[in-house]
Amino acid sequence: MAVYDLGGGTFDLSILEMQDGVFQVLATKGDTRLGGDDLDRALCDWFLREHGMDGGDLTAGSRVKFLTEAERVKRMLSEREEETFRVPFYDGSRSVEGLVKRADLDAAARPLIERTLVCCRQALADARLGFGDLDAVVLVGGSTRLLAVREAVAALFGKAPDVGQHPDEAVALGATIQAGVLSGALRKMVLLDVTPLSLGIETFGGLMNVLIPRNTTIPCKAGEMFTNAAAGQRSMSIRVLQGEREMARDNWELGFFEAPFDSAPKGQARVGVQFRIDENGILEVLVRDVTTGADTVVEIRSAAVDVDDSRVEQMVSESVDYAFEDMAERVFTEARLKAEELLPAVEAALEFAATVLPAQEVARIRATADEVRAAVAGGLPNPLKTAVQRLDQATEILAALLVERAMDQALERRIGSTGLAAESGD
Repeated sequence: MAVYDLGGGTFDLSILEMQDGVFQVLATKGDTRLGGDDLDRALCDWFLREHGMDGGDLTAGSRVKFLTEAERVKRMLSEREEETFRVPFYDGSRSVEGLVKRADLDAAARPLIERTLVCCRQALADARLGFGDLDAVVLVGGSTRLLAVREAVAALFGKAPDVGQHPDEAVALGATIQAGVLSGALRKMVLLDVTPLSLGIETFGGLMNVLIPRNTTIPCKAGEMFTNAAAGQRSMSIRVLQGEREMARDNWELGFFEAPFDSAPKGQARVGVQFRIDENGILEVLVRDVTTGADTVVEIRSAAVDVDDSRVEQMVSESVDYAFEDMAERVFTEARLKAEELLPAVEAALEFAATVLPAQEVARIRATADEVRAAVAGGLPNPLKTAVQRLDQATEILAALLVERAMDQALERRIGSTGLAAESGD
């Protein structure tokens, strides 16, 4: 059986085998950046293009209005063939409306739906099964209401999907069943082990980057790409963590090792980190230098799954107790890292800005940069995040001019070298 779960923000495909009340996860594949929100954006962008509008010109508030209307239209097109897309006074004075057909939504959603089908094929391959080996394909998640999704799933798997489960209630029902199993109320069903706590690594700034979330059924694997934080860096410190807190220091360390990779300018190296937990609860951490293909593999036995219940309860309880403080620190840290990267670049570009931008615009950029520095010193997350966003917006024109200048310089060098070659040829 396959469970196709397309929710608001993520997609997962699980291949399950049920025998005598035992559910075993054979394979899972998903995309944590694919869901109903992406379908809304796709439909919104399509509508803007159709009406000759540039989404980049919209303010944040205006874009929210368009996305909200896109979500409504998407829902309505699950039940009817066409619907009017209407956004009145989106900027205070202008309004726009137009007819959207279901075929338009299908066309906008097709690339995203195809990404889910790629995951389906990969999960089946991991499970070493063919489409004909499946007895059923169950759809869950609100986004599976789209007829285009149901038709695509039916075409891929060669059978009509099972839509008998309520798409929005399936997760809650599963949690209820699991609670029954754990409490002993359900004795004729066995759910295979899950990860009791999230697993991840420490990233720049002391943040916890989760690769395998808590309660993921094992066996499982997940990975993510990372890059070098400093120019000339030749290795990455991999600190394997377990826990539910936002900051690395508040979680438990399961292992630590150095993974070498080829030196590259800042942000240029690509290093893949993959966690894999087998059916025995053994965690294998693989780090791959994408450039050379060289692997570093470390095995951590039992610690990923075999955790005392009281310690799990304590960690989860602390994550709830400190949720607001942890998230505030994470937001501030991420914004501070962005500020530390952005400010030097802005300072370096201001001399050029003075030659291409009005003095008033240059002064505005300087003032906005000063606001960022003040917000960093203030230590509050939301003001810093807002200040960084404002500086980002204030320097958009300057960034575009810098890119244009770099392209012109590259073209001049190319023309110059071609001219020299031709002259030497004579």
